[in-house]
Amino acid sequence: MDNAGIGVRAATSVVAVLTALSLSAVGLAGPYDGASSDPVGCATSRLVVWLAADMGGGAAGSAFYSLRFTNLSARKCTLAGYPGVSAVDLRRRQLGSPAGRNPRQPLRVVTLSPGDTASAIVQISQAANFPAGDCQRLDAAGLRVYPPNAFTSKVVPIPFSACSRNGPVYLHVERVR
Repeated sequence: MDNAGIGVRAATSVVAVLTALSLSAVGLAGPYDGASSDPVGCATSRLVVWLAADMGGGAAGSAFYSLRFTNLSARKCTLAGYPGVSAVDLRRRQLGSPAGRNPRQPLRVVTLSPGDTASAIVQISQAANFPAGDCQRLDAAGLRVYPPNAFTSKVVPIPFSACSRNGPVYLHVERVR
């Protein structure tokens, strides 16, 4: 093979890698390569992200909610890992530190058919649990949620008292299941 053939093959490989990285950056590709027959990661734009009102619970200064991801697309997709979660104010500005990750559940890939729902437990600790000087309490308007492996988010409305300063970790999230 001549040098021109090698150059074309190398250029084709570079284009394939850049295409895969671009799709991943916009949330249209998941942890699977283009040669796989497995579904791709769930694009944020094709998910409804919500909190189950009937799943909330509480314990010693915390409330637990089931954060839900429903696939509204016409094809299967996958979620695996942790969603990114942080509190936001009415202007969608982040309040304090993002959620810590709670590794109680094992990692697994969840395949969502059209209309299927996956969930992750979110713990919201009361901001009053933290020293006022460390926390600087403010009212949150909701949670900014990035589905696992996604670079775009949705805001789920829920009012609660939040820490506006970085430092105290008052939100925790488990892996999607």
